[in-house]
Amino acid sequence: MCSSDLTSNLRIKSLEPLIPPARLMNLLPLDEAATRTIVAGRQAVEKILAGDDPRLLAVVGPCSIHDLDAARDYAARLKSLADRVNDRLLVIMRVYFEKPRTTVGWKGLINDPHLDDSFDVATGLRLARGLLIEIAGMGLPTATEFLEPITPQYIADTIVLGAIGARTTESPTHRQMASGLSMPVGFKNSTDGSLQAAVDAMQSARTPHSFLGIDNDGGTCLVSTTGNPWGVLMLRGGRSGSNYSSEVLVEARRRLESAGLPARVIVDCSHANSGKDHRRQSVVWHDVIEQRVAGDRSIVGLMLESNIHPGSQPPQSDRGKLQYGISITDGCIGWEETEQLLLDAHARL
Repeated sequence: MCSSDLTSNLRIKSLEPLIPPARLMNLLPLDEAATRTIVAGRQAVEKILAGDDPRLLAVVGPCSIHDLDAARDYAARLKSLADRVNDRLLVIMRVYFEKPRTTVGWKGLINDPHLDDSFDVATGLRLARGLLIEIAGMGLPTATEFLEPITPQYIADTIVLGAIGARTTESPTHRQMASGLSMPVGFKNSTDGSLQAAVDAMQSARTPHSFLGIDNDGGTCLVSTTGNPWGVLMLRGGRSGSNYSSEVLVEARRRLESAGLPARVIVDCSHANSGKDHRRQSVVWHDVIEQRVAGDRSIVGLMLESNIHPGSQPPQSDRGKLQYGISITDGCIGWEETEQLLLDAHARL
C-alpha cells in the first residue's frame, strides 16, 4: 500500500471519466439555424440591457426539465406565442437542467436523468445539449442556470441568457465562471434577500479572472477571462419576503448606480416573490408590468415558472406514474395562464 492510499480519496466511492466537451460538441453540433437563433438572441438581449431595444424580456418555462417530450411540446407552444408578441416582448424559454438544493433532492436532468439516483451524467449531458439545439433550431432562444462550473463547457454555446442562482451568487467560483461566459448573465439576490451580494457578483464578473478549469478536451487548465460586461440583477425575493415593490426597485437602482453598474433589473415572479405559491406569480407579473408602464425603465425583464399544466408532483423513477407536463420541482402555472399573462403584457406595453 502506498502512502497516498492512507490519506487520499478516503470518502470517494468512484471516479468515472466523462466524454470531453469537444467530443460531445462534435457528436451534437450546432447547425446553421440554431446558430442564427443564439447569435441573434444574445445580441437582442445585449441591446435591451443597453437600453437600445425597448422590448421587455420574458424568460418563461418550467422550473426544471425532466421530460424531453413535454419540453419540446412546451417549446413549440412558446415559439408560436413568442412570434405573436415579438414587437414588444423578447421571449426566452427557461430550460433549467441543474437544480441547487438547500439540503438534498433531485439535482436535475444533467445530474440524474433517469430520476433513480443512478447519476448517469454522461446521458444527462447528451440529452441536455440535444434538447437545447432542438429548441434553438425552432428559432426560440433559451436561458439556463449554471450550477456546476464544468457544465458550461458542454452546453454554454447553445445558451442566450445565463443565470447564477441565489445560493451561488456569493461564490467566487461562479463569479469567475460568469466572467468568461459568452452570453449575458443574470445574478439573483441571495436567499436572505440581500441585493448587495448580487451587485458585488456583477462587479466581480465584469473584471478579468484566472482560475482552474477544464479545456474542450477535458484537460485541467488555467482559464483566463476578459470579463463579462453584460450582467443584470435578478430579484427573486428572500427569507424577509418579496422584493419587487417600487421601493425596493429604487434601492436596487441606487445600489447598482453607486457601484458604477447599469440600473437594469429582471424580476423573478416565482420563489420568495410569490411566497413559493405558483398561483401568486400573476400578482407579481401584473404589478411589475404596471411599474414598467408607469415609466420605470430599469425593469428590463420578468421571469415566470410555467409548464403545460399547473402545479407540481413528486419526482419518481417510474415515469409511467408521472403526470404529463407537470413540474417535479417547484410548482408552475399552466399554459393557458402563461399565454394570457404574455398577451396581457403585450397589450399593456
